[in-house]
Amino acid sequence: MKISICGKGGSGKSVLTTLLANQALSHALQVLVVDSDESNSGLFRMLGFKEPPVPFMELLGGKRKLKEKMSQKNVLKEDQFSIKDIPSRYLDKRDNLMLVSIGKILQAFEGCACPMGVLSREFLKKLRLNKNEIAFVDMEAGVEHFGRGIDEAIDYVLLVVEPSFESLSIAEKIKGLTSGMDKAVYAILNKIDSEKTAHRLENELKTRGIEIIGTVPMDPLIFEACLEGRVFAEGKAFHAAGKILDSLLAI
Repeated sequence: MKISICGKGGSGKSVLTTLLANQALSHALQVLVVDSDESNSGLFRMLGFKEPPVPFMELLGGKRKLKEKMSQKNVLKEDQFSIKDIPSRYLDKRDNLMLVSIGKILQAFEGCACPMGVLSREFLKKLRLNKNEIAFVDMEAGVEHFGRGIDEAIDYVLLVVEPSFESLSIAEKIKGLTSGMDKAVYAILNKIDSEKTAHRLENELKTRGIEIIGTVPMDPLIFEACLEGRVFAEGKAFHAAGKILDSLLAI
């Protein structure tokens, strides 16, 4: 299955992507993480890789060439491809964990990220997964990726909701945007410091018609690991992510 992780900026999308990916490894799954966020550059460190993979858009000649191909029906010439077809230069790999980065904005006045959005959409649409493979897509912050149709080929949409009005508002908007896409949408409560906070968020999401699939508590181990730029695969948040993955696999 292909699972997108989305929400407001700073809600913890990359952290949740990492936690779920590491938990999936314990289920004997081949795990592909797709970095579709053109601004956040630290996901590879969270996953334990020393260097990021070469951006996938370089396979098409870089952003300029990709922009020229945007008007074409197909940006990628393949009708479909599997994980094993991805050239190793564009794939970080460690055991059963793999990382692909669609592309990043690296310079001032570089222009919009539309070419990367087009490539993300086509990459996910044409990617075919085997029975023992799972893909987690770390989406850009906000809702623009829905406008670009990047989520068209996604099986499940996970909304990362932190305790803030803005996070709830974006979750509600995403729920509305997915209503016409026939997508299963679930919320993950993140950075939860008490049962009172969790209960309040649950009520707010219930009034918005959003189902909750799990709760991830505030965990000092996560903050320490993020501050030091290292991998995290233990602690309360890690175990909570395991329960969320179990629920997803049981659907």
